[in-house]
Amino acid sequence: MLTLGIESSCDDTAAAVLQDEDGLLSSVISSQDIIHSRFGGVVPELASRRHLESIHPVVQEALSRAGVAIGDINLIAVTQGPGLIGSLLVGFSYAKAVSYVSSIPFVGVDHMAGHLLSVFLEDEKPHFPFVALIVSGGTTSLFLCASPSDFTLLGRTRDDAAGEAFDKVAKLIGLGYPGGPSVAREAEAGENNAVKFPRAWLEEDSLDFSFSGLKTAVLNHCHGVKEKKGDLRVPDVCASFQEAVVEVLVEKTMLAIKKTGLGTVVMGGGVSSNRRLRDMMQRRCDENGIKLYLPRPSFCTDNGAMIALAGFLQFHKEVPVEYNQDVYSRSQLG
Repeated sequence: MLTLGIESSCDDTAAAVLQDEDGLLSSVISSQDIIHSRFGGVVPELASRRHLESIHPVVQEALSRAGVAIGDINLIAVTQGPGLIGSLLVGFSYAKAVSYVSSIPFVGVDHMAGHLLSVFLEDEKPHFPFVALIVSGGTTSLFLCASPSDFTLLGRTRDDAAGEAFDKVAKLIGLGYPGGPSVAREAEAGENNAVKFPRAWLEEDSLDFSFSGLKTAVLNHCHGVKEKKGDLRVPDVCASFQEAVVEVLVEKTMLAIKKTGLGTVVMGGGVSSNRRLRDMMQRRCDENGIKLYLPRPSFCTDNGAMIALAGFLQFHKEVPVEYNQDVYSRSQLG
């Protein structure tokens, strides 16, 4: 069975062709970083306009690399939400049109489900159930995953997502967009505990996250240094900020493991490709006898392959989407 996956939830236009559930034939991603970098963040109107320009060429390139034609496709899987409404509408409407004209069934996929299942694109796959940490620019959440279609939300961010905090801090100290890679690069030359930034643990045993206070602490530190006409050591600020984020992400995940009694952790989302996060999570898992499964960085960021996989698995449990359905801005997974 050939599945065409289409992703356009934010600022990347992506498409992939998947054979059954483990044969990835192609994956194409068109980034918009060069467009949004001058603004320090994604501009929704510009993102949706670029999707309109890119969607058809990207899909055609994915088909070409896979060596198939649209008539060979058995299923179209497309991101239905969450994300930027304008961006989502481009991909979803395109999928609808191709489905209708070509008489190919299509399914709408929750973007979060794509991230939760992206690790199954790898050769080494986890067994259900497991705890999953999804951390990106749009969300930071913990899930208990009982099956490919049974996800229970354990905790989520109450304000900024971790990736959003990285972007805002990068903009604050004059680094480029996207902020995650920029901050991580600077942090390599800094000291992790040079600046004592706060950790928001919230209520006892809470699995929720909060990063707005940390972002404010970085702002106050930078202003304080400038007022004293001191030397703002950007690498130290980045390393200390990154450490504060990573420590909370890792320890909350360990708490989720303790509360659920499970022995497997999976990570997904763009920030899960952060080297410090991967290293610290691996160390804490090793200390506690927990198995850790990580998708490669190209499967962590938004991509069509994870949407194709989630759609393929969903198609065998649900009827195809009706043409009158629409996109949504908030995840349906909790």
